[in-house]
Amino acid sequence: MTDETSPACVIGAFEIAVGSVYATDTIAERFRTGKGFSWGDHDAHVLGGCERFFRPGYLNNLANAWILALDGVEAKLRAGAHVADVGCGHGASTLLLAQEYPASSIVGFDAHEGSIEAARKRAADAGLADRVRFEVASAATFEGAFDLVCFFDCLHDMGDPAGACAHTRDHLAPGGTLMLIEPFANDDLSDNLNPVGAAYYGFSTLLCTPSSLSQDVGAALGAQAGESRLREIVVGAGSRLSDGWPRRRSTSCWRREHREVCPDDQLQVGSDRRLRPLSRCLDGQDRR
Repeated sequence: MTDETSPACVIGAFEIAVGSVYATDTIAERFRTGKGFSWGDHDAHVLGGCERFFRPGYLNNLANAWILALDGVEAKLRAGAHVADVGCGHGASTLLLAQEYPASSIVGFDAHEGSIEAARKRAADAGLADRVRFEVASAATFEGAFDLVCFFDCLHDMGDPAGACAHTRDHLAPGGTLMLIEPFANDDLSDNLNPVGAAYYGFSTLLCTPSSLSQDVGAALGAQAGESRLREIVVGAGSRLSDGWPRRRSTSCWRREHREVCPDDQLQVGSDRRLRPLSRCLDGQDRR
């Protein structure tokens, strides 16, 4: 439980909780006004705790399970691909991608300048500054064409997640893939009333929902959006969605293709090596 390389380590969650307390009164007032409260305005323990909370999961699953769940993506990364990590925070996931796939070009984007500065320092300390770069940009303003765009536990924090997906679609290279990693949640509130769901609803109240409300649109998905709502957002952005929803986390893959038909065996997605067959493929309207 204290080994920060173990997937069972949740020390970061307690640091987030401590940091969140400092903004409790302000957030309560923002709920009354609807103004919201951005991630960057939180105490430093929230940002550092967030990195500590999610990094063990990335360390144990990113290259070993999630990338392997995407059809043909690992081969591209090994050969050399252009990758964007949107909403990268302090760069934990970005640096892991750079370490695992040295032939690829990795860029981390985040709207919070302080987080980008911290990520650049971590890259330099890890000796990866020549293989990864970090830029200040939001999910609606980043530039470039990418073979893989990753959203790790951040889509629900965005004010306009549908706009972020639409912007990403326009910045995928032909055959490119969008990978979404989101906290698992059922669609019905009553099915989420368990200890894990309660924790996520608590963090969502203090962090995720106020963050979204502080931005344009203010969709306020929260950390327990559920499969149906996430599917609606991604498909509504205009693409082809192929997905399987694993037991503990939601991993969805979105691929830009030039062909009209999306066959049922085109993609497989899952949270570990025991992949389930693709359940279905939904065609969205091509907006280009």
